[in-house]
Amino acid sequence: MRYYVILILFFIGFKTLGQEYVLDNFIPKFGNLIKMDSNKLIGADKSPSFNNFFSKLDSIYIGKKEKLHIFHIGGSHIQADIYSNKLRTYFQNMNAVSMGQRGFVFPFQLAHTNNPTNYSIKASKDKWKGYRNSVLKDSIAWGLAGVTAAFRDCADTIYIHANYKNNTKENYTFDKLRIFYNTWKEDYKLTILDSNLVVSETLNDQMMYREFQLSRAVESLKMSIQIKDSTIVNPEFLMMGIEFMNNNPGIEYTSIGVNGASFGSYNRSAFFEKQLLLYKPDLFIISVGTNDAYKPQSEFKEDEYRMNYEAFIQMIQRVNPNCAILLTVPNDNYYKKKYPNKNTAVQEQIILQLAEKYHMATWNLYEIMGGLGSSYKWYRNKLMRSDRIHFTYLGYSLKADLLLNALVNSWANCTNRNPETLLNQFKMVNE
Repeated sequence: MRYYVILILFFIGFKTLGQEYVLDNFIPKFGNLIKMDSNKLIGADKSPSFNNFFSKLDSIYIGKKEKLHIFHIGGSHIQADIYSNKLRTYFQNMNAVSMGQRGFVFPFQLAHTNNPTNYSIKASKDKWKGYRNSVLKDSIAWGLAGVTAAFRDCADTIYIHANYKNNTKENYTFDKLRIFYNTWKEDYKLTILDSNLVVSETLNDQMMYREFQLSRAVESLKMSIQIKDSTIVNPEFLMMGIEFMNNNPGIEYTSIGVNGASFGSYNRSAFFEKQLLLYKPDLFIISVGTNDAYKPQSEFKEDEYRMNYEAFIQMIQRVNPNCAILLTVPNDNYYKKKYPNKNTAVQEQIILQLAEKYHMATWNLYEIMGGLGSSYKWYRNKLMRSDRIHFTYLGYSLKADLLLNALVNSWANCTNRNPETLLNQFKMVNE
């Protein structure tokens, strides 16, 4: 009981202070829950792509003006954008040149699902309908986000804010805005309400976006969507994403997550690879897998999982052959709150094999947590929710710090830097 009280008080303090490196306070008291010796990027030291990534990251660390782009994809863990946003904030707060643009986001509220707290995009929710690639009954055009918000009404106003409850030292600004949608239909007109902001407006049919060049950098704006002709039969506007852009150097961290998504879900996103070609990421973190294996052992198809995973790796390499790819083993979880999920151990072996085959790295969260049944211990210590699948806010914060720690150690090893010096840099950025 005493441990629970400490955790609750620590959790309250954490929420009040904002972003904080929690491992230093957590390990002395609850280190038995974590296998710190396993908290590393397996194989990163043997991967040329990771050497390239860490070399570029190191250049930004010493103050050189470069652009570096990290993608992080998954299911509900990433849609919530708690631990991915903490990592984003660490990197973007690193120094004066490390904060890149906010980049690609999705207006989840318009799709009637949970939106990350670090940006806000609102409209009349009752006029929009959401479709997720993870819902089998849903059928629509999906792009990079894996979620689409459909508008079939006459008119609405969209309120776009690049900043909400974020912990970056500087607010995000943008002087270019992209709206991704079904450009093959011309049913609606998009208009930025402050006409003095718009310098130019262009349409890219191939990549399915409309781009507005602005006269100055802003943090927010209002946009109208209006049907062009009231006689149009079955009008439809399919919002696939929004991108906040500027020419600042630094680190851009794009998170893509859909509640319930598996590799099969992203296979349904017909325009995923096409839109990814716009970016050519330097590091791609794959955190897909929990939903692929959330089923009885008799129903989990190992060969299908391996095939889908391998196809996803190959797709990323087609987009950027030099991209560093980090494969993350899913966390331990319980099936229907009752049965420790033994499928995760099978996933672990498949992921380790694929990482070795493609000279990529692995972050083995399953082993770090303690393996089969460990999620129950994390739940008992207020780090996981009662479903023993998702984490609490503190659990996600801890998860982010573990991954940061592993990334920093590999970075130090690659560049012959002192890992403690590097890590202390991130601990200090929020003081």
